[in-house]
Amino acid sequence: MSFRANARNLTIVCFFLFFLKTSASVILIPMDAEGQKNHLKAYGITYWVLAKQQKVQWLLNYRGGSFILPDGDAIRKECQIRGVSFEVLSDGQAAQILDDISSPSQNQDAVILEKAPKIAVYSPKGNQPWDDAVTMVLTYAEIPYTTIYDTEVLGDKLALYDWLHLHHEDFTGQYGRFYGHYRAAPWYIEDKANAEALAQSLGYSKVSDEKLAVALKIRNYVIGGGFMFAMCSATDSFDIALAAEEVDICEPMFDGDPSDANYQAKLDFSNTFAFTNFTLERNPIRYEFSSIDMTNKRSNVPRESDYFSLMEFSAKWDPVPTMLTQNHTSLVKGFMGQTTAYTRNQVKPTVMVLGENKINGEARYIHGIKGKGFFTFYGGHDPEDYQHRVGDPKTELELHPTSPGYRLILNNVLFPAARKKKQKT
Repeated sequence: MSFRANARNLTIVCFFLFFLKTSASVILIPMDAEGQKNHLKAYGITYWVLAKQQKVQWLLNYRGGSFILPDGDAIRKECQIRGVSFEVLSDGQAAQILDDISSPSQNQDAVILEKAPKIAVYSPKGNQPWDDAVTMVLTYAEIPYTTIYDTEVLGDKLALYDWLHLHHEDFTGQYGRFYGHYRAAPWYIEDKANAEALAQSLGYSKVSDEKLAVALKIRNYVIGGGFMFAMCSATDSFDIALAAEEVDICEPMFDGDPSDANYQAKLDFSNTFAFTNFTLERNPIRYEFSSIDMTNKRSNVPRESDYFSLMEFSAKWDPVPTMLTQNHTSLVKGFMGQTTAYTRNQVKPTVMVLGENKINGEARYIHGIKGKGFFTFYGGHDPEDYQHRVGDPKTELELHPTSPGYRLILNNVLFPAARKKKQKT
């Protein structure tokens, strides 16, 4: 028998040792379109098993990214209660699946998930006039999380968490660039006053300075090995704040003093995570941060044909991007946001594009490495609300239990649970 065959057989044996010491069967959670009736809650079941200190296998590119769980009456019952489809496999059936997956001819792999990541959501404590897709899907999937904000971040509490989500946020101190449309709205006035009071209580004279300090703490968290996920305006405003670390880019209505002269030329793109060579929007009335965002460059993308495609990666050689793109379809409905998508040629070449609208030259879903950690940016606000506006009712995920767009969020939630393999490309 060849060395390769021996290694392959040993891999299969090692996978099964997790489950077959006391059981002759396992539970398969299928994640393809035909086999699963509630994809979103399936992630919650997987997290629930991990939280009980039991290991899970994530079968990359097998039936939409299915999961193998240890068998047990409690897990079967929990699947039934939550409405998650499952199949009970004998050890022989499961061994055959793993054998097929391990074949070099298959673009598939089995990744071991070892622990339930501790999740933090960076979000203001008060009620906001918009909803956040991540908190909604975490709640729907029954995955626990802790809400933190500036006080906790500046108090060095990020180290307590494995995964951090950045809520709809403006790290530049420009209050979401809502000034043009909402400066007279009670919620805007209150939000601005609260932000100023918080900054002062934390020892900062301006909100922009305080938000920069928060962004730098988050940057260090990622560099130190953290996992950071952001959507909508939290993505580009985070990078803009880092690029403008020594520069005042805020007009007087935001911070009470003039911006620096010729601030565009003073940006340092070497400080950013994902974007480069972008141009800031100078008009404070415009609801836009910079040229990074594609929202106003989509006249040739009608709603009925607004989709983006997920890239295909090698499961065995590039397990990280493969995990992040697991889905039951490679074509995902587009959706708008303050930051809808990213100008393709302003994404750094070191950053992987996971999803794109190639016709319009935009990246929708991107991922990168910073230091010892990882970050993922996902354009748009709500995967099941095409053009969510301030004050609109929140999405009821009970109506979208198989949402491909929401699945991408949950891929990121489970990503820190994976036993790390060195990426080969």
